[in-house]
Amino acid sequence: MLIQSVPSAEAPLDLLLEADPSLDAIKRYLEHSMCQVATIEGKTVGAYVIQSMGNGVCELMNIAVAPAYQGKGIGTKLLEHAVHMSRELGARRLELGTGTFGYQLAFYQRVGFRVVAVERNYFLTHYDEPIYENGIQHQDRLRLALEF
Repeated sequence: MLIQSVPSAEAPLDLLLEADPSLDAIKRYLEHSMCQVATIEGKTVGAYVIQSMGNGVCELMNIAVAPAYQGKGIGTKLLEHAVHMSRELGARRLELGTGTFGYQLAFYQRVGFRVVAVERNYFLTHYDEPIYENGIQHQDRLRLALEF
């Protein structure tokens, strides 16, 4: 698997939409972010987007793996790459936002991310359409952080 940087204009929007259903939000944060794409034999299988927030903090804005390639360790490799890239950018901390339940929470916690805040009603106020997972509507967003 090859992970390499691509210009924001070449970011795989269809893949990023797997993790964030708001195309407007994705386009907004891509303008000021770095996109890394994972390929296997020339096929895009995953991507992540990080943004430097200043003061030694980067934020993981999006991380996604194509459905056919999930469960094969690609997401973990992308997350580890994002941590490494953040360190190279001079960050001392990598932050992210995610739902309060679901496989994503355990995914981040396995790598060492810890909950640092709860943003009540985030998904209700920031998305036009409700977001459901396993029949449950996402309402609050957790802020997680990994200190280096």
